[in-house]
Amino acid sequence: MSEGKLSTNHLLGIKYITTADIELIFDTAAKFKDVINRPIKKVPSLRDITIANLFFENSTRTKLSFELAEKRLSADVINFSSSGSSVKKGETLLDTVNNILSMKVDMVVMRHPAPGAHYFLSQHIDAQIVNAGDGTHEHPTQALLDAYSMKEKLGTLRGKKICIFGDILHSRVALSNIYCLKKMGAKIRVCGPPTLIPKHIGSLGVEVSYDVDDSLRWCDAANVLRIQLERQDIKYIPSLREYSMYYGINKQKLDNLDKQITILHPGPINRGIELSSDVADSEHSLILQQVENGVAVRMAVLFLLANLRGDRAA
Repeated sequence: MSEGKLSTNHLLGIKYITTADIELIFDTAAKFKDVINRPIKKVPSLRDITIANLFFENSTRTKLSFELAEKRLSADVINFSSSGSSVKKGETLLDTVNNILSMKVDMVVMRHPAPGAHYFLSQHIDAQIVNAGDGTHEHPTQALLDAYSMKEKLGTLRGKKICIFGDILHSRVALSNIYCLKKMGAKIRVCGPPTLIPKHIGSLGVEVSYDVDDSLRWCDAANVLRIQLERQDIKYIPSLREYSMYYGINKQKLDNLDKQITILHPGPINRGIELSSDVADSEHSLILQQVENGVAVRMAVLFLLANLRGDRAA
């Protein structure tokens, strides 16, 4: 499938991989996208690999996407959810994972509420770790599929203007997107209410704006994030209605532009708040393409990591 090798044994975050790694993942994902659009959608690439999906936070799209990617690659899959498990009885993360590893698991795909949980595990266990989201830190495969979808639409990311709108403060997607798009040569701006923009985010080399209309005029693509109410222990905005009025993106705002821009959203969408339905369902939206590309990108990540495992075993 691919002759290239990743520079790292784990996918802990975009911060830890190179531009060459990203391009290799994209090239491999393009080949897997052809596979999943064939009548027979499975390949035997990971036939001898066992993957455990450990989700310590709720997830629908990411969990289903990883599971489908694993099954398309013919891997053996173990699904673990913290609800109803011994975690509720006080078992530590390391004990939980070691118990699962005793079942001879090769790879762990994990979502965890604690930033850095994946790095901690990578230092203590032999299995390869894929970060499916850690707290408000990173969500690398989401950033990869977002960037892949934009590149597919725009032809290249180098020099393109990408604006990330919404709740930047609580978003692991925003941070991973910034790292990924910077490595691909894009120009990045973040836009949202001042209370939802981290104070020192400019140090990452991004522009900061509080003006939605100006940012829409500026960008080639808009990646719109949802308001993460579940991560907010205090109120950062007066009301959802007010947020929608000032920071929501609707058809009228897009019609006022003298160009067409591409719209992305990692999901789930709060329709009528950060994005109106007539924008989410329009021809400018890549939201459904993001879902399809998510499976191909995750297949690529798992396949390339498994190749490294084979090298280590040899």
